[in-house]
Amino acid sequence: MRDSGDRPEPPPDSPEGAADPATHALLASLVDDWAAAIVANDAERIAAFMADEWVIVSESGITDRDTFLAFVTSGDLTHSAMRAITPPRIRVHGDTAVVTARITNTAHYGGDRFDADEWTTDVFVRRDGDWRCVLSHITPAASPEGP
Repeated sequence: MRDSGDRPEPPPDSPEGAADPATHALLASLVDDWAAAIVANDAERIAAFMADEWVIVSESGITDRDTFLAFVTSGDLTHSAMRAITPPRIRVHGDTAVVTARITNTAHYGGDRFDADEWTTDVFVRRDGDWRCVLSHITPAASPEGP
């Protein structure tokens, strides 16, 4: 079947934007390494994964890179656990990649513990051969419906 641009549709087992295996492995590894840096509460390691313009969007609004890293550096924000509970969905569009996964984590902010189950989407850009995250978005996962 063809669309109005007379371009063939991608086959169902090869979604448009799906990363080649090497790029998929690289981005999946980056996300895992970034999570390890977050659990280590190491602001310098965390910063290495972020572009200067990085922001995180959450239910409380938009937080920029410097503010986020200052929370980590001060010890006001720490993480003791972060685990992917779904494999990452990775799509690459030229020098931009979108990585989405369901993540559980345990964080402490201002002395209070927060256990989260979230869908996360990270947008990476490739600059000078390196991938850096420019945007992270987190959305609380819906509770499973029970009887």
